[in-house]
Amino acid sequence: MRLLVVAHRDELVGFPAVIPGFDILLTGPGKVLAAHELTRALDRTAYDEVVVVGTAGAVAGAVGPGIHQIAAAVQHDVFDLAGVRGRHISMPERVETGAAGVTIATGDVFVDDADSVALIRSLGAELVDMETFVYIWVAQRMGVPIRVLKAVSDDAQDGATTGWDEAVAACSAALYARVREDYGV
Repeated sequence: MRLLVVAHRDELVGFPAVIPGFDILLTGPGKVLAAHELTRALDRTAYDEVVVVGTAGAVAGAVGPGIHQIAAAVQHDVFDLAGVRGRHISMPERVETGAAGVTIATGDVFVDDADSVALIRSLGAELVDMETFVYIWVAQRMGVPIRVLKAVSDDAQDGATTGWDEAVAACSAALYARVREDYGV
């Protein structure tokens, strides 16, 4: 059995309520909710794989539209004791899924301005979201393989919030088509 994980209810609009071979977990947006809910789910049930789907903003045109598999994640909203951005005082600087793909930056803010995008780009990220880093971190700590698929919903620039609202349904439908194709459901 696999666990399909999504942060925001709107990211599920293109999915059926039941998917053979999958349980579905809605965590809520942000790192704390994501970590809490995924930890609880993995503590209750032994899953063969965690499959995360959702939307992400493209960072400064680093990737085109479509669905991207995530290889690694960094945090853009943390600093170490020396004030270095992207380094947490007690968590790894980078987590990896073991798959080929792109790097995503995670933070507890919806990125929609050029200054934030420039800082995120300096961390080597091509996409930005609010949960992926902790999904990967939790799955690894719990010993469960993880795969992350993110659909580009906006360009993480001015007006991205409005763009996300308009794009999320199409992204959800595309993600479900990818899950059906990759997992034969």
